[in-house]
Amino acid sequence: MIGNWIDVLRTCNLEKGSRMDLVSKWLIITRSCVFSMTLLSAFIGGMLAALDGMFSLGRLLLVTVGLLLAHAANNMVNDLFDVREGIDTRDYPRASYALHPLLDGLVSRNGLIAAILLCNLLDLGIAVTLAVRCGWPVMLFAVAGLLTSVFYVAPPLKLKQRGLGELAIFLIWGPLMIAGTYYVLAGSAPVGVWLASVPYGLAVTTALMGKHLDKAEKDRAKKVRTLPVILGPGRAQAATGLLIWAFYLLVVALVVSGTLPWLALLTLISIPKATRFLTTLQQPMPGTPQEAFQLAEDAIPKDLKKRFDPSLPAEDYPLWPLWYVVWGVWWTRSAGAWFVGGLTLAALWRVVFGS
Repeated sequence: MIGNWIDVLRTCNLEKGSRMDLVSKWLIITRSCVFSMTLLSAFIGGMLAALDGMFSLGRLLLVTVGLLLAHAANNMVNDLFDVREGIDTRDYPRASYALHPLLDGLVSRNGLIAAILLCNLLDLGIAVTLAVRCGWPVMLFAVAGLLTSVFYVAPPLKLKQRGLGELAIFLIWGPLMIAGTYYVLAGSAPVGVWLASVPYGLAVTTALMGKHLDKAEKDRAKKVRTLPVILGPGRAQAATGLLIWAFYLLVVALVVSGTLPWLALLTLISIPKATRFLTTLQQPMPGTPQEAFQLAEDAIPKDLKKRFDPSLPAEDYPLWPLWYVVWGVWWTRSAGAWFVGGLTLAALWRVVFGS
């Protein structure tokens, strides 16, 4: 079963023929394969607080659990409303790259609503606990994140369908999560922390741009006006590339200005993966999963290559028909991990050497 869980966390799905256990089912339903982005946001906020001499492991763990529950609820809300609005259908990418909670019968509609309510109820308990300990502004971060994530797909705002979904994701995974985590640990959120939250917020937005590029043709047909649909493929690919370089330029600028420690420059180690992503953005999407495998073979972990048998039908290929988003998440995880690593080393340096 542990192998199943690892498989789901890496590919968003189970290998064909594997037995569906309860944990694997809910890892699929909540789309846990992208939880790493939330973990990185929480750790960035935590390490920024540690750099300022204000760190509590207990509070960091509690706020991280809260953010993961919020992310799980957000993913389930997306599936619930996208089915209700007629966006998620059998011929839509969401039902192809992974099992869909409703379309594939993993859970009933009422069961999905109950899971969403449970996650939000647990989150409310965590938010109230932290607000009592750290101050009422915790509730502002919590409510702002909840409303932004719900109205990402829910009426009347439907931010995703109005070209504002990318901005919403930037705000949630950047300023709200990172500055919010910092506030829980430090009791304040100075301007420097808000600025330091911008690069990683852009990185997560880049991954979303990749996903919306993958779905642009289907979204256009369903009148879902994501930013790539509004901009068109060429301009959207160029905009995604600009976001990648903006991430690095902002990190360097924040280091030069003294907002971030010099060890944050460790994130520059991820530039080769950024270059690979940029190269992919300049090329058309492959027409078949077999062609995609050939183009990405060197980046696929050895233990996953067994999943890519040329004789398999397209529907059995992990993550297909997603393409640009896979490279986007691949880069975002690397850039974010090196960013967190640099901040962690800087915090430890200050503890040991006092400067």
